[in-house]
Amino acid sequence: MAPTVDSLVTLLLIAVVVALLARRLKVPYTVGLVVAGFLLEFVLPGRPFAVNLTRELIFSTLLPPLLFESSLNTHWKDIRRDLGLMLFLATVGVVVSALIVAFGMAHWVGWPIGSALVFGVLIAATDPVAVISLLREAGVTGRIRHLIETESLANDGTSATLFLVALPFALPGAVHPAGVALIGVISLALLAQIAGGLLIGAAVGTLAILLAGRTSDHLIETALTTVAAYGSFLIADHLHVSGILATVAAGLMLGNFGILRENRTNLITERGREVVVAFWDFAAFLANSLIFLLIGLKLAALPFTHGLIKPIALGILLMLASRALTAYLPSALWQGANKRLSMRNRHLLFWGGLRGALALALVLSLPDSLPLHDIIVMTTFGVVAFSILVQGTTTPILLKSLFKDSPKGVS
Repeated sequence: MAPTVDSLVTLLLIAVVVALLARRLKVPYTVGLVVAGFLLEFVLPGRPFAVNLTRELIFSTLLPPLLFESSLNTHWKDIRRDLGLMLFLATVGVVVSALIVAFGMAHWVGWPIGSALVFGVLIAATDPVAVISLLREAGVTGRIRHLIETESLANDGTSATLFLVALPFALPGAVHPAGVALIGVISLALLAQIAGGLLIGAAVGTLAILLAGRTSDHLIETALTTVAAYGSFLIADHLHVSGILATVAAGLMLGNFGILRENRTNLITERGREVVVAFWDFAAFLANSLIFLLIGLKLAALPFTHGLIKPIALGILLMLASRALTAYLPSALWQGANKRLSMRNRHLLFWGGLRGALALALVLSLPDSLPLHDIIVMTTFGVVAFSILVQGTTTPILLKSLFKDSPKGVS
């Protein structure tokens, strides 16, 4: 069902009520939204304001504003300090996590290796929608927040790209090279996806800044940022490169050379900067609210059975084990004078790496011909539900325990 004005307004009203209750009850807003959506499915079955959670809705409508708003407010200096660690987590970390999950599902559940690999790839990346929302609600500041946020923005692009590369090899009748040749094909495809997305995003962001310099109208400036956010994504997607990284790159360009730049050489007016920041804050709130409400609605509607307990439980365990390995080990290797991560920040890096909308968008785009299609969809929703409801609920408690004697995320 396509979104209508009535359905969107109704869902937004529900989101506002949930936000007020979540603040009063001191529970994470995203968790409250999922629970509200879940309960709503039982209270009002066949509700007239239903909006289906689809790959197109997440990718083309709701994901760009969330990616753009976060990257728009990210300084280069916050990225530079942990650039090596962030890139390692977003590339090698995603690949290692995907392989661990894939091997476990193939070995212990008996999934075909192709299907297991697709599942491993789509569940490997932490989700910026869930992660950024949770960290902001919990009041996490400083270096660890920037590291987790930028990692989630970058590894989303890696995971989505690997998914596009891995999926054709998992379908029945697929013919592909083996051994070193296969690794070479995948590496080249991954490089093309990443480089293409970044170049398109940087180009669109630069063009938007230059056009903004030709006007002093804050409404036109805001419209240009909207075109940049969605335009970069759509152009990259049309050219079969990473739309996620394109939107992130466009946001970083506009942020660092426009919105976050306070000197007189700024091409965007002061009024324009104020309006742009407020506009994208609201856009991100709206998109975030709709995504998590729809996740709750979708979870309640799925026909889970007892036969799914084993793959879901194993999926959760493998997801946590692979995240622990990629969070603790690389962090321990970055031990330079100003790069060392404290152990409590490593704990937060591990447990705060939530899965969410990206995994669902990818799994909802799987073709029906993929072996174990329905089981993979159910398992993914089960793992994401655990991540949001359990990790999302307990992360604030972990924060209070870890940082009770100092600011959150300082070291």
